[in-house]
Amino acid sequence: QHCSRETKRDIMSPMKQRSTLSSTKVILISIMMCIQATCIKAIQRNTFRRSAFVTTVTSSPLKRYETSKRAIYHPLLLQATTRSSSTTTTTTTQNNAPSPNKKTPTTGRLRRLPVVKAPAELIDKARKTAKYVKADKAIKNAKKRAQKEGAETMDAITKALCVPLRDIVNGYKYEMKHLHPFEKVVADLTARARQKKDGLTLMDVLNEIHEARKEILLAGKDWTAAAKNADSAREASELILEGSERLYDLFNDLAASPVTNIIQLQKSLRTTPAVRLDTPAVVLVGAPNVGKSSIVRAISSATPEVNNYPFTTRGMTLGHVEVFWNEDVRATTSIIPDSDLSLEPTQSYAFSQLCQIMDSPGLLVRTEEGDRNEMESLTLAAMQHLPTAVMYVLDLSGEAGDKCSSVADQLQLRKDVRARFPRRPWIDVVSKIDLGLVPGAKEQLEDILDGTPYIELSIQENVGVDELKVEVMRMLGEVRVVLDAMAAVDERSARPVSSTDK
Repeated sequence: QHCSRETKRDIMSPMKQRSTLSSTKVILISIMMCIQATCIKAIQRNTFRRSAFVTTVTSSPLKRYETSKRAIYHPLLLQATTRSSSTTTTTTTQNNAPSPNKKTPTTGRLRRLPVVKAPAELIDKARKTAKYVKADKAIKNAKKRAQKEGAETMDAITKALCVPLRDIVNGYKYEMKHLHPFEKVVADLTARARQKKDGLTLMDVLNEIHEARKEILLAGKDWTAAAKNADSAREASELILEGSERLYDLFNDLAASPVTNIIQLQKSLRTTPAVRLDTPAVVLVGAPNVGKSSIVRAISSATPEVNNYPFTTRGMTLGHVEVFWNEDVRATTSIIPDSDLSLEPTQSYAFSQLCQIMDSPGLLVRTEEGDRNEMESLTLAAMQHLPTAVMYVLDLSGEAGDKCSSVADQLQLRKDVRARFPRRPWIDVVSKIDLGLVPGAKEQLEDILDGTPYIELSIQENVGVDELKVEVMRMLGEVRVVLDAMAAVDERSARPVSSTDK
C-alpha cells in the first residue's frame, strides 16, 4: 500500500520476470554441470558406488536423469562406466598371476570368534559408563534436571549390559555360518563334548544369552521410564541407585552363566590350528600309541606330547617343514624351520614353501561309524575336508596295547581307512622296529599291501628317518600338483573349489 504505482509496475514488469527466470536457470544449469562432471570423474576413478549415486540423483529435485535400481542411463555416465569396466577387465586379464597381497585361504575363522569378556568385566564397564552421565546444568528446574539425569543413566547402563550380549550372539552366528567344513566339524565336536558334560549345545547357550538380553532390555526400559517420570529430584536419584543394582543383579542371574559357558567353549575352539588350504600337508593316521607324535617331532617343527599311554594326542597338532622345489615342482630337500640345519651354498632352488605336518588322535576299529568318539571324528574330518596326503603308522612290536591297538586291529584299521580314502597319496610306516616284531605280523602286513613298499622306522636309533623324509617330500609334491590344478580350474571358472572336489 505504501509503494508507488511506478514501483509496483517495475516489480511486475515482464522484463524483470524474464531476467529473474533466466538467472535462476543459469544457476540450476551450472549446479547440474558441476554435479555431472564430479560424478563422471568419480566413476572413472572407481571410487564412487553406483547404488549411492542412484539414491542421490533420485532424491534430487533436478530429475534430469532417468534412473533405475540396476543402471544409470545417462549417455556420458554409461560411457564412463563402460570405459572403467573395460579397463578393469583388461588389467585383471593381464595380471592372472597371484598377487602378493592376495588373501591366502586358511581355516582360522575359529580364532576370529568375538572376544567375550567375563561377566564381572561387563558389569564393571557398565558402572563406569554410568559415572560419565552428568546432570544437565542448563536445566534450571531441579526436578526436570534430575529426571533427565536418571533417564540417561539408566539408559546408559542398559546399553552397556545389552550391547555386548547382542554382539556375542550375532558374531557367533555369523562366524559359524561361514566356517570351513573342517572347522564346522571341529566346532560341532567341541560343542558335543561340552554337551556331554553339562547337557548344553552351542545354540542352547546362545539362545540363553539372547533371552537374557531381552529381559535386561525390558527391565532397563522400565527403570528409564520410572526415572523420567519421577515425582521429585530425590526420587529420581533413589531410582538411579535402586534400578542400577537391580539390573546388575538381573545380569548375574540370567546372563552370567551362559556367558561363562561361551568363554569356556571358546578356549577349546581357539586352540584349533589354522591350516592353510593352498599349502601341501601330510596327516599322520593310525591307532593310539603307535608313535605318530614321535615321528612328527622328528620331521617337523611341531612338539606334540609323547607318552606311553593311549590317546596321548587329544587334538590336532600342526608342524611345518620348509621344502625346496625345483623348476619342475619336484621337492629336492627340506629343513625344519628354526633348526640348526642349513643348506649348502652351492645348491640353487626355484623357490621354497612351508608345508604342513599334522598329528592326529588315534583311531579304533569300529563296526559302526556312529560309535566313534570326538577325537576319532576329528581325525577323519581332517582327512575328508583338508587337502592332505596320508602317512599310516603301525606298531607291530606288540607294545602298543592289546585292548585298542593290537596288531590285528591295526591291520584291519588300515584296510578300513585305505578303502575310505583310496585316491590319497599314501605311505605305510612300521615304527618302533627297535622293539622287535610280533611273529607273523610282518607277513600279514605284506599280504595286505600286496607288494606296495613300506618304511621300517626307529626314531630312537635313527633308522629309516632319511628315507621317510624323502617319501614325505614326494607326497607333498603330489599334493602340490593337485592344489595347483585346483587353483587353475578355480581361476578359469571363477567359482570356489573346495578340497573335497578333487
